[in-house]
Amino acid sequence: MWGSIPTCLGNLTSLREVYLDSNNFTSSIPSSLWNLKDILKLNLLSNFFNGSLPLEFGNLKAAILLDLSWNQLSGNIPNTLGSLLKVTQLSLAHNRIEGSIPETFGKLVNLEALDLSYNNMSGVIPKSLEELKQLDSFNVSFNRLHGEIPSGGPFVHLPFQSFMSNKGLCGNPQKHVLPCRSNSKKRRLIWILVACLQHKDELQRATQGFDGNNLIGSGSFGSVYKGTMADGMIVAIKVFNVQMEGTFQTFDIECEILRNLRHRNLTKIISSCCNLDFKALILEYMPNESLDKLLYSRDYCLNIMQRLNIMVDVASALEYLHHGYSVPVVHCDLKPSNVLLDNDMVGHLTDFGIAKLLTKEESIAHTTTFATIGYIAPEYGSEGLVSKRSDVYSYGIMLLETFIKKKPNDEMFVGDLNLRSYVHNSLPDELNNIIDADLLTLDEENLSQKLQCVSAIMELAMNCTANIAAERMNMTNVVAALKKIKQKLSSCYRTTLRHDIRNQ
Repeated sequence: MWGSIPTCLGNLTSLREVYLDSNNFTSSIPSSLWNLKDILKLNLLSNFFNGSLPLEFGNLKAAILLDLSWNQLSGNIPNTLGSLLKVTQLSLAHNRIEGSIPETFGKLVNLEALDLSYNNMSGVIPKSLEELKQLDSFNVSFNRLHGEIPSGGPFVHLPFQSFMSNKGLCGNPQKHVLPCRSNSKKRRLIWILVACLQHKDELQRATQGFDGNNLIGSGSFGSVYKGTMADGMIVAIKVFNVQMEGTFQTFDIECEILRNLRHRNLTKIISSCCNLDFKALILEYMPNESLDKLLYSRDYCLNIMQRLNIMVDVASALEYLHHGYSVPVVHCDLKPSNVLLDNDMVGHLTDFGIAKLLTKEESIAHTTTFATIGYIAPEYGSEGLVSKRSDVYSYGIMLLETFIKKKPNDEMFVGDLNLRSYVHNSLPDELNNIIDADLLTLDEENLSQKLQCVSAIMELAMNCTANIAAERMNMTNVVAALKKIKQKLSSCYRTTLRHDIRNQ
């Protein structure tokens, strides 16, 4: 479903459970929803809601389950949530929430599960949470929290994963954080080195000594291995080649970006290990590998909706990098092999080793590190100039490749012929002759309408790959255009489904 939640939903005062998860709802959550004072369960998981949470959120005093995770909510958590005394499960994970954890959360005596992970929260973890005797699931990982981790009540048994990627936290070393009481820089450095050496031994066990059978990717930076940690978690372990020039800078850039950025379509860093002779990132494992591998696989064919969904995912990640963070981030190396797919075929943008962070005053940066030929914008290749618009160009080339299934460096492209001109020369009337033959069949229901949608995607790619940077679209407009196309394409398949049902 698309659009906004109707405000009249707040008039249905007898509602006890609302499940609107896994849709494409946008805009802010209507204020009328907070009038449902007798609601027991509210699930808005995995949408595109934005805006901040109002004080009226605290009106839902009968609620036992509240899940607003995987949205784009921002602002602070209102203190009024401390009045939700019956709530047992509360999740605001994977949003853009800032500020601190309210001290009033210590009043949520029935709370069993609290998830605030993958936000931009700062401040300390309130000691009042030690009073939550029912709390057995707690996650504040991937935020910017600092100070001492509480040690009483439920915190005695909470695993270290609950607190990962909060650089400022300290406390019991079993939580994989620095001790709070030591001010000695030398002692702190020794602790870091010992922890990293122990971590390296653990990574060797997880990959069976970095065995080649566990190798899932390699490049100039080093190698990526599949690993199984002691607790059974399957991870991807990116081991950097410390002998290669520029490795330290690449590692530092990727660490900084992945630790600070929060978006559902970016790969997630679980931990890192760094000493003089070993550098590694422990990343979320993606079981369906990369867009590149699936696109050219002989054993699997991505259908048209899967391809469009993945490209919407990548566009959403880029929109966040360009416009949703405190400073613009330019990825600089967009290509199908840098798009990884999880178990649900959701696309995640990865490999930020040559990314650039622009200052608020900058719109263009200069680089001497060049990405993959065929995907880089003209000004990037000729002058080393990178900007948000150079990312848009690379995205447009990848969009063409995803539906044509030809690489931009295919041997057929010689002289003045390239992937862009190849598609441009076929629009609009001969498109069916150049798109991937596995995409649509001649006897397909609603073939004409589906071809129109593919044509619209190709036209969008043309607008992304204009030779002059200023003439290219920005990613906010690209995302909006793709979602409209997706809506039209989805309606074609819904019409086919209704037709099939009537004929059964």
